Amino acid sequence: MTLLNIGFGNLVALERILSILNPDSSPVKRIVHTSKENGNLIDATCGRKTQSVIIMDSGHVVTSSLSAEVLAGKIGKDTNS
Repeated sequence: MTLLNIGFGNLVALERILSILNPDSSPVKRIVHTSKENGNLIDATCGRKTQSVIIMDSGHVVTSSLSAEVLAGKIGKDTNS
């Protein structure tokens, strides 16, 4: 299992990620709000501004303070190693 560091020592399983999204659009904000109401939201921002929203195959939604571009760069670096 490969783990991806999403900031502040928080890790997610790379194989379980469906999508990494920018949190600024209305549909993504709706996804975050709905998952918070359903208890499926995992806030990994440590009190900082949400820069990306990670959709997992388990139905969980993870918020990160690292941008989608930074996370995509980390994924590319991890898979090339």
